[in-house]
Amino acid sequence: MRIGHGYDVHRLIKDRPLILGGMNIPHEMGLAGHSDADVLLHAIIDAVLGALALGDIGAHFPDTDPAYLNADSGSLLTKVWKLAQDRGYQLGNLDATVICESPRLSPHIQKMRQRIADILHSPIQRISIKATSEEGLGISGSGGIAAHCVILLEKQG
Repeated sequence: MRIGHGYDVHRLIKDRPLILGGMNIPHEMGLAGHSDADVLLHAIIDAVLGALALGDIGAHFPDTDPAYLNADSGSLLTKVWKLAQDRGYQLGNLDATVICESPRLSPHIQKMRQRIADILHSPIQRISIKATSEEGLGISGSGGIAAHCVILLEKQG
């Protein structure tokens, strides 16, 4: 078994779609970043890479590389998940928390879970996504969205 932790944060800005968990979430602002800035998928990517002791998202997909400009984080997670599969790992479970003041994410959680389950070729029951706010404090209170993820990888067979 291998355990990994991931964390990501991006600032909200105007004139950009809000992408979270591989889903386009209706909101008047989106997240600033070189790729699509999906903080949830980025935290999951870092958790997988951490469990495998392979560095972080920036080492694999640097924001200085134009190839990743506006990149779909779902495709980045697919590439990282292949690294885990090639080493004989499958998902034990994934537990993630998104921290934001708005929008309310509860109507989107199930679709996010399913999208992530599809990318990781895993039953949805192994994927937990929660959302919380910081009551106007911290990162989310100052106009950002953050995500934490803990992942358990298990050797197959």
